[in-house]
Amino acid sequence: MTNPLLSPWTAPFNLPPFAAIRDEDFAPAFSVALAEARKNIAAIADLTEPPTFANTIAALELAETSLDRISRLFYNLAGADSTETREALMRELAPKMSAFSSEITNNKTLFRRINDLWSRRDTLGLTSEELRVLTLYRRMFVRSGAELQGAAAERLTEIKMRLAVLGTTFAQNLLADEREWFMALTEDDLSGLPTFVVTAARAAGVERGQNSPVVTLNRSLIVPFLQFSPNRSLRKISYEAWVRRGANGNAHDNRAIVAEILMLREERAKLLGYASFADFKLEPEMAKTPEAVRDLLMRVWKPAKLKALADAAVLEAMLVADGEAGPLEAWDWRYYSEKRRKAEHNLDEVALKPYLSLDAMLGAQFDCANRLFNLEFREIKGSFYHADVRGWEVTRAGKHIAVFFGDYFARTSKRSGAWCSAIRSQKKLGGDVRPIVLNVCNFSKGEPTLLSYDDARTLFHEFGHALHQMLSDVTFGLISGTSVARDFVELPSQLYEHWLEVPEVLEKHARHWQTGEAMPADILKRLLATLTYDQSFATVEFISSALVDLAFHEGAAPTDPMAKQSEVLEALEMPQAIRMRHATPHFTHVFSSDGYSSGYYSYMWSEVMDADAFAAFEEASGPFDPAVAALLEKHILSAGGSEEAEVLYTRFRGKMPDVEALLKGRGLLDAV
Repeated sequence: MTNPLLSPWTAPFNLPPFAAIRDEDFAPAFSVALAEARKNIAAIADLTEPPTFANTIAALELAETSLDRISRLFYNLAGADSTETREALMRELAPKMSAFSSEITNNKTLFRRINDLWSRRDTLGLTSEELRVLTLYRRMFVRSGAELQGAAAERLTEIKMRLAVLGTTFAQNLLADEREWFMALTEDDLSGLPTFVVTAARAAGVERGQNSPVVTLNRSLIVPFLQFSPNRSLRKISYEAWVRRGANGNAHDNRAIVAEILMLREERAKLLGYASFADFKLEPEMAKTPEAVRDLLMRVWKPAKLKALADAAVLEAMLVADGEAGPLEAWDWRYYSEKRRKAEHNLDEVALKPYLSLDAMLGAQFDCANRLFNLEFREIKGSFYHADVRGWEVTRAGKHIAVFFGDYFARTSKRSGAWCSAIRSQKKLGGDVRPIVLNVCNFSKGEPTLLSYDDARTLFHEFGHALHQMLSDVTFGLISGTSVARDFVELPSQLYEHWLEVPEVLEKHARHWQTGEAMPADILKRLLATLTYDQSFATVEFISSALVDLAFHEGAAPTDPMAKQSEVLEALEMPQAIRMRHATPHFTHVFSSDGYSSGYYSYMWSEVMDADAFAAFEEASGPFDPAVAALLEKHILSAGGSEEAEVLYTRFRGKMPDVEALLKGRGLLDAV
């Protein structure tokens, strides 16, 4: 039987033949694709002709075409719809793919060709994009150890292979903990819960094969349960299970894995000549140094903590007034904060959710993209990788731009969180390749699916990433779409969240799922007035996580990461009733890969820019100003990584922004 992964993909838009692919097809396809890539790369290295950009750099860009196609599909499926076979193959592939990567960067003949081009770069007549790609290739090789020799080079290869295995294991352990835990609820336990939470709990019970409703560790279920359940003991049980993921002392415990990861990262940085892993990791980012990161975080931490302590006092008084013994605990904050919001602003999630159906919010995100960038979205039907997945063709002026997939519902086969990825990225080298972009969320499924405002913000956030992928307009895949500095990649996503706050967007799209009536003006007014509500809590839980991440990586690796976490939080005088947003044993951003290691701060770094970038629209004719939208697309969304991030942002805005824009956006200026 022909392996569909190795045959041409002939479906409309060259989509993968999802229905024809079996899990058993992936392993042999990877073997063939790896062999082909090795052959192609060896041919480049062994050329007798002098190196040119075309026969070396452009050839490297095309050398792994089949491998890239197969691996992008596989890892997207493994994250969004895992199976035992896929998880086993991920564990098998982790060291193999790392070893393959090291083979390339350790190829001294290949590196000499790249270095030769680099030394002659000013005489080659390169375009600015070609020069950028050459620069990034050389940087990638050097940072991967191409200049190391002998035992040092061999040790670095061993470290990277081991880190790949550990990151995969970390993520799979977390998924196992999330899959296995649930708390059964009696009918009495449902008392006080809104209908949407009860419906979600019953649906989760059916999925788990239970005869009762359950609470799971899916954020879209456990957070509203913590917001609305009057049963303090159940809130405590479920909250502690949520924050204990990866630290249950079972076969899925991640604490020893974290310690080994940190030790190996430090050794990796030292081999490459850096004082610490944070110094190594931050060098190519906008922040550049750990000191710059700490300065930003601490400038925001101080006013945020002051406001959080004041808020905690109010919530604790409400707790005591309910006849409960203080102090206010972490499993109490959301419950009393929700009560306070209703008391002070006459607004709660129950009033909002009927107007925030998933379909309505999808319509809103598409409409904003149309008004800003003239994009059209036509839903397409087909057999995709899961029955929950929806697809759209994206066009502009009748021209095909991309295919967009949305996978929005929680299930036990999907890792937690929300993300955007590309099954295929945009590029022009070797033909005009249009992207296939995927947004993944974990909303509680319902008939219809009703979102919290935070859920709707997540939807817009991930779609901002998707626009960065879809509007990419570069020649080389290396710099396509979201292939930018880590502390710049969140700019488009966080910027797009602002359009959910635009009154005319909510007036048009926030309509009652049953009656079709627009959100009443008084509810809309109260919603917009509370957009900075509880931001002290959100800011403190975020910054504490970012500072722990930084502390793990800016000095000697801690032998006991949990003790180091406690030390950092104690030094910060962390408010008692707020925990880190991501405790170490389930901090997937930092430990499932190197992606956000030393870089969790990047959301806040980008937020400084997104607040300033949206101000550009407000300073012009409004949120849909066509001239500003055109500049945003030209200099940021279409540009990918074609220039350093500071250059791209300055071209868009004229200057880099100050942290005051962030403090204003979070409602923290009055606490400075």
